[in-house]
Amino acid sequence: MSEPFWQTKTLNEMNDAEWESLCDGCARCCVEKLEDEDTGEVVFSNEACGLLNIKNCRCRAYETRQQYVSGCIKLTPEFLTDPQHREWLPPSCAYRRLAEGKLLEDWHPLVSGDAASVHRAAISMKGWLIQPNPIKVNK
Repeated sequence: MSEPFWQTKTLNEMNDAEWESLCDGCARCCVEKLEDEDTGEVVFSNEACGLLNIKNCRCRAYETRQQYVSGCIKLTPEFLTDPQHREWLPPSCAYRRLAEGKLLEDWHPLVSGDAASVHRAAISMKGWLIQPNPIKVNK
């Protein structure tokens, strides 16, 4: 049996479908973050982006999100080459883990074969988020 793509390809070599499948749906990248100016430490809050569906931890306007949220970052292999940029992603993030030469965790949906495994493993923000400023999406 062949090795899974995330073990044989670099982030730069992945096609769009492979790249997108790395997202585990934890929603930790979609929360407000604060950076300590003195130490550079990044702290994750429980305040969700206005586009996040806090019930399923998915963006309600993923393809057009930057039209609604100007500061929304588009993850790219180039972005991940900078260790300071990676600090804005949780240590559990597949993109960050692979960029740092680590394996995916057993609970990751690509490993477990189950999209809900990230929620059962208590990695996701499901059930922990508040959304004080929801954004209305034009469909």
